[in-house]
Amino acid sequence: MSRIILFLRSLLFVSIMIVVTIVWACVCFLAAPLPYNKRYYVTSRWNVFIIWLAKTLCGIRYQIKGWENLPDAPVILLCKHQSAWETIFLLCKMPRPLVFVFKKELIYVPFFGWALGLLRMIPIDRSKGKDAFAHMVVQGRKRLASGQWIIMFPEGTRIPVGEKGKYKGGGTRLAIETDTVVVPIAQNSGECWPKNSFIKRPGLVTVSIGKPISPEGLTQTELMKKVEKWIESEMRVISPSVYRANDLSTKSTMARPTKDTK
Repeated sequence: MSRIILFLRSLLFVSIMIVVTIVWACVCFLAAPLPYNKRYYVTSRWNVFIIWLAKTLCGIRYQIKGWENLPDAPVILLCKHQSAWETIFLLCKMPRPLVFVFKKELIYVPFFGWALGLLRMIPIDRSKGKDAFAHMVVQGRKRLASGQWIIMFPEGTRIPVGEKGKYKGGGTRLAIETDTVVVPIAQNSGECWPKNSFIKRPGLVTVSIGKPISPEGLTQTELMKKVEKWIESEMRVISPSVYRANDLSTKSTMARPTKDTK
């Protein structure tokens, strides 16, 4: 497919998404008095539409592996983060309402952030350090007790395809503090919706859900290592060619002899 066609399709997609976001934010404001589950449902129809639009205009299809691994119990989802696609997709596809932990600045984004603020998410002020984590634990307990699931991205930010970021322990610390199982999720959305790229490419996104991991008897570091090992291993299953090329490149760099400076 030519780059011009990809650009035009992406331009149409983004244009429609902006208009729909403004309109749907207004709908969400009107739905604010409704009970939370209904309000969440109304808000998540935006997500359903955007995923459909991405498939129809940009050819971004998806498949889910391991759906049976999702328990009928409180969980903390820890997901690979490559693009905006998974944040949109998971909110409307998971069987229970999701609670995202995110920086509070997102609440101030016009329309999108305002609508997001109507949901029971957990915005945090990262500058507050320990106090921010304590706030997350308090709010996390409430959300889990009310039947919601918490989702976090352990690498903290979107990671380019084929690369691995530093896994942070906030999600596993929360799991241990609240005695909640974690469910790792690997996915390769960045192959179709790359980080910081306007162009959206057609392809198949695989969302692979791992088996629940209990925090019982584990430290925060041990639990995170289990999550990291599963996610990074599964990424090599769902994106073999990308990771094979990166792994070979890394080995080649490590094996390259250094110059003798004597």
